Amino acid sequence: MNNRPTVLVTGGAGFIGSHTCLELLEHDHDVVVIDNHSNSSPGALDRVRKLAGRPLPAYEVDIRDRDALGEVFAAHRIDAVIHFAAKKAVGESMQIPLSYYDTNVGGTATLLRVMQAHDVQQLVFSSSCSIYGEAEQLPLDEQSPANPTNPYARSKWICEQMMADACTRYPDLGIIALRYFNPVGAHPSGELGEDPSGVPNNLMPYMAQVAVGRLDEVAVFGADYPTPDGTCIRDYIHVVDVADGHRLAVEHLGDETGMRVLNLGTGVGVSVLELVTAFSAASGTPLPHRIAGRRPGDVAELVADPSRVEQAWGWRTTRDLTAMCADAWRFQQLNPAGYGG
Repeated sequence: MNNRPTVLVTGGAGFIGSHTCLELLEHDHDVVVIDNHSNSSPGALDRVRKLAGRPLPAYEVDIRDRDALGEVFAAHRIDAVIHFAAKKAVGESMQIPLSYYDTNVGGTATLLRVMQAHDVQQLVFSSSCSIYGEAEQLPLDEQSPANPTNPYARSKWICEQMMADACTRYPDLGIIALRYFNPVGAHPSGELGEDPSGVPNNLMPYMAQVAVGRLDEVAVFGADYPTPDGTCIRDYIHVVDVADGHRLAVEHLGDETGMRVLNLGTGVGVSVLELVTAFSAASGTPLPHRIAGRRPGDVAELVADPSRVEQAWGWRTTRDLTAMCADAWRFQQLNPAGYGG
């Protein structure tokens, strides 16, 4: 008789999703994945199976497809859900806002309805620090006001509000929204990493592709922000630490019902130029870069106050910026063309 809890991971083939699947499998959870592979590779799940030495059933399903999603719930005894499946690029969201609301908000509403139909009452939601927007004071704690500045961030904020309303209506429902800051890095094995479709929207995989020769130079969007070197400051967090936070969240879902919100971050801000310098050191190659205009929807600074999650669960980050850059570079070196290479 298998009494291991089963976690459905939506978007489980993506960057954070694949690392979280591995973390769950290594801590004796069973995992089922759905992913439509719009920005991910099935090869990531093959790597997870290899590293974990365990089966990982996966279904190519769009989060908005209620019938197909229901079939997965009917085929497995799902105890909890981690919901990553979403569009996630700030700049792109400014260009195709309706697509972001359709996938991120519509897909989340569909998931909640299917969970309700199959009596699944526990959910960990992949939220975002971008909800905070232009901060009046730093670091940001969970009581900091929401002030999203782009459709991506607004879609995440709407999802949180929708979930809070659902928890008010359905008292058995328990949801933890993890607002994490900027996940980077890769699994130390070099087997798992960030391999977006097309040109990367995020800075570190872009830098990695410049370092390996796939791209020519790094564009630094804005050098006139009110920060020490004029470039944006972010709280970068190792993806393995983020995965560990999601696994812990699953294990604490049963502590109480209702809606809970927690930050995941290091509490340390790093500027874009500082990150370029750190990655150059990790790769042994000075990265060519140029200053470009500000990118619409960006804010100057986002840095976490992660004290609440440490007090609640004893969670804290364990990997520093040097490890983040070294691990991302190792993945890029071992997989110069990504999972398809």
